[in-house]
Amino acid sequence: MDEKDILGRIHELVEEEHRLRDSAHEHGDAERTRMAELERHLDQAWDLLRQRRAKQQYGEDPGGATERPESQVETYLQ
Repeated sequence: MDEKDILGRIHELVEEEHRLRDSAHEHGDAERTRMAELERHLDQAWDLLRQRRAKQQYGEDPGGATERPESQVETYLQ
């Protein structure tokens, strides 16, 4: 997965998140669960993008970046 693919995935996730947030009805359990899932996937995608950019900046192969588990990226402070 290259940077363009990751940015495309981020865009898709953000679009879905906006659709859910903008819906006129009350959010039920399914919507809240999906929103939490989207946030976790976004955290992973942003982390992967940052890894790739850092590797490239320091002359390493950006292809060596790997998606980290949700449990790991969720504990990062932004």
